Amino acid sequence: MAVPSPENASPAMAQWFTLKAQEPDALLFFRMGDFYELFFGDAQVASMALDIALTKRGTHNGAPIPMCGVPMGAAQTYLSRLIKRGFRVAVAEQLEQPRKGQKGPLKREIIRLVTPGTLTEDELLEAGRANFLLALAQGGRRRNCLGAAWVDVSTGHVETLSLPRAELAELLARLDPSEILLDPALETKDLPLRPGAATIRAPARLTPERARTRMAAAYKVAQLDALGEFSDEEATACALLLDYVRRSQAGQLPRLQRPLPTGQAGVMGLDPATRQSLEILQARDGTETHTLLSTVAHTVTAAGTRLLARWLSTPSTDPALIAARQDAWSWLGSEARSQAGLAQDLRQLLRSVPDCARALGRISTGRALPRDLAAVRDTLHLADLLTEKLAPYRTSAMPGAIRQLGAALYGRADSLLERLTAALAPTLPARLEDGGVIAAGFDPELDRLRSLRDDSRRVIARLQAELVGKYSINTLRIRHHSQLGYVIEVPASHGARLKERPELHYRQGTASLARFSSEELSQLDRTIAEASEQAATLERHLFETLAGHVLDTPALDEITAALAELDVYLACEKLAASGRWCRPKVTEDTRFTLRACRHPVVEAALEHQGGGRFMPNSCTLPPAHYVMLLTGPNMAGKSTFLRQTALAVILAQAGFPVPAEGAEIGVVDRLFSRVGAADDLARGRSTFMVEMTETAAILNQAGPRSLVVVDEIGRGTSTLDGLSIAWATLEALHSQLGARTIFATHFHELGALLGRLPHLTAATMSVREWEGEVVFQHEVKPGLAGRSWGLHVARLAGLPAAVLKRARRLLAHFEQERGGAGAVGVQPLPLFTAGLQAEPQLPDAAPPQAAAEDPRHEILEAFLADLDPDCLTPRQAHEALYRLQERLKGHLGNSPERNS
Repeated sequence: MAVPSPENASPAMAQWFTLKAQEPDALLFFRMGDFYELFFGDAQVASMALDIALTKRGTHNGAPIPMCGVPMGAAQTYLSRLIKRGFRVAVAEQLEQPRKGQKGPLKREIIRLVTPGTLTEDELLEAGRANFLLALAQGGRRRNCLGAAWVDVSTGHVETLSLPRAELAELLARLDPSEILLDPALETKDLPLRPGAATIRAPARLTPERARTRMAAAYKVAQLDALGEFSDEEATACALLLDYVRRSQAGQLPRLQRPLPTGQAGVMGLDPATRQSLEILQARDGTETHTLLSTVAHTVTAAGTRLLARWLSTPSTDPALIAARQDAWSWLGSEARSQAGLAQDLRQLLRSVPDCARALGRISTGRALPRDLAAVRDTLHLADLLTEKLAPYRTSAMPGAIRQLGAALYGRADSLLERLTAALAPTLPARLEDGGVIAAGFDPELDRLRSLRDDSRRVIARLQAELVGKYSINTLRIRHHSQLGYVIEVPASHGARLKERPELHYRQGTASLARFSSEELSQLDRTIAEASEQAATLERHLFETLAGHVLDTPALDEITAALAELDVYLACEKLAASGRWCRPKVTEDTRFTLRACRHPVVEAALEHQGGGRFMPNSCTLPPAHYVMLLTGPNMAGKSTFLRQTALAVILAQAGFPVPAEGAEIGVVDRLFSRVGAADDLARGRSTFMVEMTETAAILNQAGPRSLVVVDEIGRGTSTLDGLSIAWATLEALHSQLGARTIFATHFHELGALLGRLPHLTAATMSVREWEGEVVFQHEVKPGLAGRSWGLHVARLAGLPAAVLKRARRLLAHFEQERGGAGAVGVQPLPLFTAGLQAEPQLPDAAPPQAAAEDPRHEILEAFLADLDPDCLTPRQAHEALYRLQERLKGHLGNSPERNS
């Protein structure tokens, strides 16, 4: 975004240069009247990004000034498009109205820096998704550590974390931040930042001491210890974050919750590859369709959906916390309360709860709309109704989580509710400037000013009627003009006659209209303008006072959090109420049993499409046999079985029901899912390289309390290389790491390990042959697969018949060479030695020259040469084919060639 020298700039452009210098890396929306204008390089970039016309406005140092602009009323739409493309936008507003005789440009200042991570407007945000700004700082004495702090400015939620550099990729996958702020001292060479992510460096470094001072000042505490224990790198990251947020809000820090210092302890480890493989919050195509979140999100509020997504992305490893969540939704769905319709009543009330958390975010930034105060009022009112619904059930049997929710909701802000109910009008305008926000009767002085303003308007209506009769002009109107004030408007044909009236002053004329004023009209204009201005000023003051009361009510944070939590519990209750989802038992040991488990996303898709019933499967990994070797053909359901097992663990440890008849799961500290293949072209990595990198991550991080589900390790290279890698990996998972594992493979040779590895069991996908066709039953049963059925799948995919025929001959040859379709390597892997001894002798492919030596070709050529196709009738052609057949039979006789 090239910016020329400001030398010799006009006054207005000099103002633009000054503001642009404050945010050189952002597009500057420069307010001029009813438009936001962009100039020079900003205009050239924005015109292409927004697909709007690039024009010119005046000159600077003899060259035309490139310019484009967007209407003020449509600015949010254009801002959204720019933010989605990763731009940052500085908004410069006019801080004064034009006055008569004013010279020089109007006063303008940057009132806000709009960036992907600091959005608060509903129009720019997804209702059910958190929008994180993440700050990363270099560790102090611990050079291998990073400090991380993240905030959702729209809700004020702040957290911090100190973590090893190696775990950053996991945190980035968990948060999926919209924008990343980097410490100037941080080396990014080895950081797993996404290509094209909105990333910016902080302008200056902060020492840990300075960072702690900034944090304490921001939260108005004498010592940072009052907020919790923060490492040096956490404090630095959080201070950088706070400074950036303050800068984005023109020096004013919005209402932020106290930062929560968190650790990785208590949260299941999920690396980026696992999250991508399981499609927990986001599908591979970037959408939320057909994800775990979209399948279980029976929430009815935006805040509830965000909390549900947070719990899914951070499954707990604390059985007590998991049990507390389970107790809450189990209690809501108990038989007695189901008969009373408690869950349905609570859910119906929650449907009306607005997004109070984001309304509070806008109020704290000074950009509150009337609907934001109404959102707070309605939230408090509905909180009272919800507590009334829960009151009859308040007994010792009520779970602790529900009891805490009731305590958070009950009467925490009654005085604020009374004030907002009395102050806000029943019907609110979209903007404060439209007037009518404060209810009549709330403030006597505002009522007086409104009466004076409205009475004056009635006086003008009476005056207009009098003037129509006085001058005998039925089309005479009294209108308000932005520059002239109230004027008399008449058709131009009557203008000459009214110019002769001494009590009227001619002000302006057009081809069709003539405008006049009078002393009486001017006095009324002044009276109405003063009353309107005073009423608008007082109404704004009352509105801001109400907003101040809202921000001074700390209970609102607890109330909004309690409503979101109740929404999630009700969503879980709805899943469990179907009777097909169970409450899992989560323990501290390493047991693992899923009975008749199903893949929730696939099952939901089948139901939506009206397809067949999903085939459930059980999975048991007892301490004596914690590794399962899973074989079977493609399309039989191996990948689905792997994923549904992993998703069941995530649901269980998030505290949710599980799609199964029963489940007992010993806590999984880290979950690894390596299912499906994809290359990484942006980083120059092949599919096999990605596979090996992910396999290395599993082998370096998995332990006895982990769960590993992997599919077809070693498929991206030669058969011998792939088999060797798969063999060694399975041995390591079994004997060195002791991780609960489901190892799916097409290498049947791995079956030889069943006798060597005592904790290894075999399972396969059931397949049946029926009338020459293969039927995939999608059922897991004990044993090893005898065949891979790859040729059958190839036929279904549409491979040409000639290729399939050749493939069958080669397959028969290879199976004969290796001793049968089910042969496996033993003592020690004869497959390897056979491969090293000699090249296999392949069946002949019948080269073309061999066909030319066949004597039948001479007979065929002579016969065809005697035929004239143009003279043959269909019957004659049929008889000719019979003659040809007899000649060939006579030549072959009873030779073996004939039988072939």
